[in-house]
Amino acid sequence: MLAAVPLNTQIHDTFFVVAHLHYVLIGGAIFPLFGAFYYWFPKITGRMLSERLGAWFFGCFFVGFNLTFFPMHVLGLHGMPRPDLHLPDGHGWGTLNLTASLGALLMACGVIVFIVDALSALRAGAIAAADPWGAGTLEWATSSPPANSNFPASPTVAGREPLWDNPPDQPIVVGLRADVRDVLVTHVLDAEPDHRLEFPDPSMWPFLTAIATTVMFVWSIFTPWGVVYGAVPVFAAMVGWFWPRSADEGGTQPWPVRHRTLPRPSEAPASGGAI
Repeated sequence: MLAAVPLNTQIHDTFFVVAHLHYVLIGGAIFPLFGAFYYWFPKITGRMLSERLGAWFFGCFFVGFNLTFFPMHVLGLHGMPRPDLHLPDGHGWGTLNLTASLGALLMACGVIVFIVDALSALRAGAIAAADPWGAGTLEWATSSPPANSNFPASPTVAGREPLWDNPPDQPIVVGLRADVRDVLVTHVLDAEPDHRLEFPDPSMWPFLTAIATTVMFVWSIFTPWGVVYGAVPVFAAMVGWFWPRSADEGGTQPWPVRHRTLPRPSEAPASGGAI
């Protein structure tokens, strides 16, 4: 709405802009983020959050949110400038500012309720089932929290909601190794198996490269020589990252071993309905 010149001319640099920004950010990002916390908390921790405390959190946060930022729109339309420590008296802005402050306090109370709920659930919350919501996506097809390998056997899907769409005899993927980070790669168009790819082992080199790159960029803020001297540890870390490793050193397998073609479903043996 601020792209409309007549409106922007009236409310530019007023409290309306602050209210409009936070309505977009909190309403469009923070509320969905808390929704994600409640949705995936059982899958991540294996514990259920309290439905009663969740209702209290939502009530406090939702009411407090609107109580905080809706009055700011009105204040901006009444000419109140953006936040200033020395606002003049006598303009009638005090009541709405106090209302906004109380709304912010109510939002903070809601966040405290959420934190208390999360800590209590981690300690003594109800045990979460594999799919407490009756959802249809694959993360709910494994235990809560998932085992280290996610699935005992890699699943296949027959629709966008596999837990709802898959028939009882839906095939599974077999033949992947359990002693390495072995994954199945499929064709893009039809999702049919193509080959197996072995991922590299865990390594500290990417982390060290990130630290060296951060130091180089921060150093370059103060002197151009930071790029010159900072590039040396970045180069060293990247050499360690990409240095070839043989299979017996715990690195990646050579290309022919890493990419082993799997048979097409039509060529696979008809046993157990597996791919």
